[in-house]
Amino acid sequence: MIHKFIYLLGQTFRNPSLRKNYQFLKTTENWSLEQLEEYQFKKIREIIKLAIENSTFYRDKFAKVNTQKIKSLDDLKLIPVLTKEELIENVNEIHTNLKFRKQFLATTSGTSGQSLKFYRNEEADSFNRAAIQRGYSWHNVNPWDRNGYFWGFNFSFISKIKNKLLDKLQNRFRIFSFEDKSLKSFIKKTKNATYIQGYSSMIYQTAVLINKLNLEKPKNLKLVKGTSEKIFDSYQEEIKKAFGLKMVSEYGATEAGIIGFECDRGSIHINMEGVYVEEVNNEILITNLQLKSFPIIRYKLGDYISLAPRNENCTCGKKHLIIKEITGRVGENIYGIENMYPSLYLYYIFKNISKKENINLNYQVLQEEKGKLVFLIQNQIEAELQQKLCKEIKQHFKDDINFEINTDTELKKSNGKLKNFISTINE
Repeated sequence: MIHKFIYLLGQTFRNPSLRKNYQFLKTTENWSLEQLEEYQFKKIREIIKLAIENSTFYRDKFAKVNTQKIKSLDDLKLIPVLTKEELIENVNEIHTNLKFRKQFLATTSGTSGQSLKFYRNEEADSFNRAAIQRGYSWHNVNPWDRNGYFWGFNFSFISKIKNKLLDKLQNRFRIFSFEDKSLKSFIKKTKNATYIQGYSSMIYQTAVLINKLNLEKPKNLKLVKGTSEKIFDSYQEEIKKAFGLKMVSEYGATEAGIIGFECDRGSIHINMEGVYVEEVNNEILITNLQLKSFPIIRYKLGDYISLAPRNENCTCGKKHLIIKEITGRVGENIYGIENMYPSLYLYYIFKNISKKENINLNYQVLQEEKGKLVFLIQNQIEAELQQKLCKEIKQHFKDDINFEINTDTELKKSNGKLKNFISTINE
């Protein structure tokens, strides 16, 4: 109970509107799709009006747009798309001139090479945290429950002390390295944990080591949450074996907020009260419905996704639209000898291998020179499967790409995160 008291006390001071937002979200999770979309349209009209009146960037950007013509959610396409480059280059102008009692500085990780700092008003920050809490509730988890945290390595001594203090207050423990001693200590602590969370690749690597060292498995976990990275299908077998649960997806971004959370039946439900999602040419566009200090309208986040049909319902009963697949980051173009190709090709190559051969591979593709790709496969695979992979690659790129395949190898990380495609080619 002491941890619940500490958490709620901290919440009252830092995020005073969180409780109200959480209660609202627990009510709206029972709404019909029509009710949810009616709410979305109302909030979209409000955020567009607010942006035009209080942000110099949006006032100029929408100068030639007749917003009175926006009579439905579909009409939002009349609004021009917001790119990441625009967002970063116009940070000051995008911020509104509204005064808020409380704001928080938010910083993106910059794994795409572009970092962003902006202010998030308390109400939007609280709404975002409430959306996460609602996701936890779908798995019978409370945010103050004992939890393990996979998030960042190579901290300085001072940072480690600071993080340990914050972790203690939040009933949290984390792993700082994958050395046997550190890992065994972390696994021992998971015996009393209700959930673990963090970078999906870190959780997977830990699961592999737990299984390899045949360590005692935690028995009280209710949730294994992966975030900030793509969750490969190939992760799930090791994770289930190590933790007794599959990894659940929390999908979001610092500037966009929580976009979706996976329920206990396996569907990633869109946080429709917090964001409006569009799928355009396989790419996701986000409009944040709650962020008033730094409006995000039709933002090209940089992810490939696939939405489920509107009439597809989850057995959990919630009517929130479903993200069928988060297929990965929109990378730079792949350069062949003569032509260019979208990095989405890589997703389909390995998706086809998964379907045809019933095997999921952990992969990463590197390009350091035009006309050549290096495929890194974490798994150890037989020669026959490697030949089939070669055939699949050639079907997509013909003779326009030379490539090599390295198996049973480690994948590379960028700022602690795992990316499917890394290119060092600059035009």
